[in-house]
Amino acid sequence: MIQINQSSSEPIYEQIIKQYKYLVLQGYLKSGDAILSVRKLALQLSVTPGTVAKAYQELERIGIIQTIRGKGTFIAKEPMQKTDEAAIEKYRDALRPVCMELLYLGVTTEQIKEYVDTICSEFTDTDTRVKYNTLPRAVISQACDDDR
Repeated sequence: MIQINQSSSEPIYEQIIKQYKYLVLQGYLKSGDAILSVRKLALQLSVTPGTVAKAYQELERIGIIQTIRGKGTFIAKEPMQKTDEAAIEKYRDALRPVCMELLYLGVTTEQIKEYVDTICSEFTDTDTRVKYNTLPRAVISQACDDDR
């Protein structure tokens, strides 16, 4: 379910966070679904439990998962309801140089908006799950069931 790229410059815990966000956005993981324990995911990925724990702490902080002592870790009942203005500002600012480069290359503002719409639909439209880590729900459920 979760795959990491050891040669990426992106920290492993951030790769884990991004992949869980993607799986929730795409509907592969739904509210109440169990996810692997820290220990099991660490073993599966061949990383330290501390790395997975750091990712899970951040996912819990932003409201995507919840841990119930003695029961396990689950996708939160209302995932992603918190608005983090600082994070929004950071990512909006990250778009500036990309837009500047595209405009410099002769891409129109309308084309840029279409690009953004297309990219967003890849994360939110259930019919466009072909671009990224697309696992059937049955595979994800089986992986999570192995944890119980």
